[in-house]
Amino acid sequence: MPSPLIATIEAGGTKMVAALASGPDDIRARERIPTTIPEETIPALISFLKSAIANHGQPDALVIGTFGPADITPTSPVYGHITATPKPTWENTNLLGPIQEALGVPSLFDTDVNAALFGEARWGAAAGLKNTGYFTIGTGIGGAVMIDGKLIHGMGHTEMGHMRIARHPDDSFKGHCTFHQDCLEGLAAGPAIEARWGKPAQELPADHPAWEIEADALAQACLNLLTIAPPERIILGGGVMHQSQLFPMVRKRLKELLNGYLAHPPLQGDLTNFIVPPSLGDNAGLLGCVALGHHLLTS
Repeated sequence: MPSPLIATIEAGGTKMVAALASGPDDIRARERIPTTIPEETIPALISFLKSAIANHGQPDALVIGTFGPADITPTSPVYGHITATPKPTWENTNLLGPIQEALGVPSLFDTDVNAALFGEARWGAAAGLKNTGYFTIGTGIGGAVMIDGKLIHGMGHTEMGHMRIARHPDDSFKGHCTFHQDCLEGLAAGPAIEARWGKPAQELPADHPAWEIEADALAQACLNLLTIAPPERIILGGGVMHQSQLFPMVRKRLKELLNGYLAHPPLQGDLTNFIVPPSLGDNAGLLGCVALGHHLLTS
């Protein structure tokens, strides 16, 4: 029996990726749509999906993995809305409603990083593991946790990008978060890197002092996760992590911060198999939405 076809939207602060897919080997249509204002972006998403459906078949479900903050509680009167986001014009936007109405299929609304972790657990770097974590470091920073094979939801969704961390001794940057200035996102997300150094991350050389500060911040985030919900592996994704030199730097700094504490087997050695990139690459969010759609239809 073929896998169900899922209409997916990975909604980011800079772009949204809409697709029709049933799995890693069956992505039938995909489109990148700029995240401008809701009145432009949402109709563009609907238009693409309707065109894709006409060419590739009716989906069995719709799943949106979104930037936040967002209301992902199905019983909430504003389920499917972007809430108090710093993204201009998107505050209190009903993202799910008009798209679900246009497609008329069962739907699910979750965070983009939850979707990415769910996809990695199904087909990627977290496959076969019950306890894993994921940070995405890009326009913002989001985090997701899976314990005993289940994504963790609480009163809303996790906001690990806004955890407080100690400032690097060489860093006097005040921070870039609209709400908290020097939280993890305010110090280590892409816009913070550009605001601090005057250039976007991709234009900074691999030996730039930015990366030692960045690695310190991300290692602290990993340490915090280890002390709260110990994962067997932590995946670091997002545009900033395209700087591949960051991975050994984060591993080294995390090892220093642990200072011999926690004797779990995955934490032995150089942490090469503990701090890893997403196996699904930039398709992690898209395929995570597909995996969530399959779960929706079978649960």
